[in-house]
Amino acid sequence: MSNLYPLKFKPTYQERIWGGSRMHALLNKGVCENGGCGESWELSGVEGHISIVSNGFLEGNDLQELIEIYMGDLVGDRVYEKFGTEFPLLIKFIDAMDDLSIQVHPGDELSGKRHNAYGKTEMWYVLHADEGSVLNSGFNQPVDREKYLEYLNQGKLTELLHFEEVKEGDVFFIPAGRVHAIGKGLVIAEIQQTSDITYRIYDYDRKDKHGNLRELHTDLAIDAIDFSYKKEYKTQYKPVKNKTAEVVTCDYFITNIVLFDQPLKKEIEHLDSFVIYLCIEGDYEIVWDGGREKVGKGETILIPASLTEYQLEPTSGETKLLEVHLP
Repeated sequence: MSNLYPLKFKPTYQERIWGGSRMHALLNKGVCENGGCGESWELSGVEGHISIVSNGFLEGNDLQELIEIYMGDLVGDRVYEKFGTEFPLLIKFIDAMDDLSIQVHPGDELSGKRHNAYGKTEMWYVLHADEGSVLNSGFNQPVDREKYLEYLNQGKLTELLHFEEVKEGDVFFIPAGRVHAIGKGLVIAEIQQTSDITYRIYDYDRKDKHGNLRELHTDLAIDAIDFSYKKEYKTQYKPVKNKTAEVVTCDYFITNIVLFDQPLKKEIEHLDSFVIYLCIEGDYEIVWDGGREKVGKGETILIPASLTEYQLEPTSGETKLLEVHLP
């Protein structure tokens, strides 16, 4: 039996030209030096941005070092067999004070061929939405390659895109290949494959801080886009108090909502996977044989696969978590 425990990590803040300052007020995050804090990387195995433990005797060690030492005890035996020392998920909070570019991510096959990397399937949970805020997921009509290029070249691409007004609690699943964009006024929790590959399709002719138009990836994107049309893009789910409710299940991750105002016992041995909790409302304690750890709103915590039994105990009334593990 390993001596692993629930692990917290230091968030890594990323400045973006579209970033804001609301993560400090909404999620108790720090602030970026120059303002414009667009992303808080909560748990990352991306090279150059590997998360560092902030609690307990492993404080100061990074996630990759821990996987090298603890292997399946940390991530699960089957997860370690598949991914080795690479952590398979990237967890972020995003604060959009302006519209993000319209973009697409390649799937595993194309990304492997071009970048020797995994693809990027992701999901969004809306934590905050200004009145009238919208996001883009997919197309609003059947589209093929020729029609797409025609509208793109004429500067009319947005006429083909499905934009939807959103509110707090809305969920969108974004498989690799789906054209998408986060809109102005949104704060979002994003769960995704470990990949930082994005093809920017259209950026409203914006310029960067040096006065240059931002780079577009038109030719790379065309082979990555899934042109299929859906009538419904938003994910439907129903939280159940003091139970775990499924939200998204795909080949890369399972995400549940845990809404509770009384202690919940968790047994995860059958998962053979780590479990991640994002605290999006309230606060709670994780209690296990050997200790307890307080977790506040906006904090993310990793439960090692070897910690197969623990309890979630709310400390100030109703608490809401996103629970993430591998399928």
